[in-house]
Parts: sequence; C-alpha cells; structure tokens
Amino acid sequence: MTFYVPRHFRLDDPAALDAFVAANAFGTLVSAGAAGLSVSHVPFLPERGGDGRLRLLGHVARANAHWQELEGAGEILVVFSGPHAYVSPSWYANHPSVPTWNYAVVHAHGRARLLPPEALPGLLDRLSRAYEDARPSPWRMAGLPADYTAKMLPAIVGFEVAVERLEGKFKLSQNRRREDVDGVAAALEREGQPELAALMREHAPESR
Repeated sequence: MTFYVPRHFRLDDPAALDAFVAANAFGTLVSAGAAGLSVSHVPFLPERGGDGRLRLLGHVARANAHWQELEGAGEILVVFSGPHAYVSPSWYANHPSVPTWNYAVVHAHGRARLLPPEALPGLLDRLSRAYEDARPSPWRMAGLPADYTAKMLPAIVGFEVAVERLEGKFKLSQNRRREDVDGVAAALEREGQPELAALMREHAPESR
C-alpha cells in the first residue's frame, strides 16, 4: 500500500505515534480479499507486549463477514484519524494563499489473527476499563449476569493485528511561516477546534 507523506508532514517519533493511536483508538480496519476490499470501524485496544511490538486488539460482530477473511488477507491496514478542519486562506498573514485542510492521521500496517473464544472476556473487560475507569461510577463487565454474558459472547469475534509498521502524517501547516501557523491556530480555537490548534502549535517549525 502506498501513502503520500511529504517530509515536513511525516511523524516518526514512536512514543508520539503510540500516544496518538491510544488517544484516537476508534480505527478503520481495511483488508483485501477475493471479493475486493472489506472495511470495518472498530474500537481498538492498543497494547505493547513484552517483545515491544504493538498489538491492536479488537472485535467485530460475528454477522460481519469481514472476520472470515482476516487471517488470510495478508497485510492489514488500520487507519486512526485525529482532529481535522478546513483552513481558510483569510487566516494567513502571508498572501496569496489558497484553502486547504489540516489533519492528523496514523496508519498501522500488520497481519491479523483470530483470538480464541476464551480470550474474549478478558479483551472486553480491558477495553471497557479503558473508557470506564475515569468515570465516577465505572461500569464493570463482571456485573453482568452469567447467562446474559454467555448468550452475548458468541455473537462477536475477537482478533488482533500484529503491527509491523506505523506511518504518521500530521498535516498541520508546517510548510507555512510561523505567523501563518499562529494565525490558523488562533482561528481554529475561535471556531471550536482547540485540539487541532494545540497540535499545530506542538508541531510548528522552530523558524521558517
């Protein structure tokens, strides 16, 4: 698979890539099979094992035929998208300029394997804890009636993607002068996009 990433938009820092995936873990799973491309939108649990390799743990409905081709699909792509927004040329200090779109995205490439049914309860518990632990009264999977859990679990299929490489593209006006970056970031804050504005300032070139 090819991915166009100009040098000034490339993010290579492993810690920053991991943090981005963890913060934007609802990913788009893409694989190619005999019938063409299959796409599913999946909440992932990213984990690094003792070997240092990143694994993306997820699940889909058993009724979703996508799971049947995962193990034989070869390379898998998972796309993690962050904040994005239209950029008006009126926000720049330097002219002439044209409209564009700023965004941050990470592509994870790897290979998938299906998880055994007995791994599902642990996966679902860890996934729910990732989103429940910060709540005043966290929901716990252990509180479900055993017969209800036994009925629901067969309706889903768990899998993991062993990530072989991560590619980050943070298109955040790094090709513009600093005064243009500051102008766009300020405008985005006014328009309710503080997260994207913060990313722009974090990745702005020291001088240009």
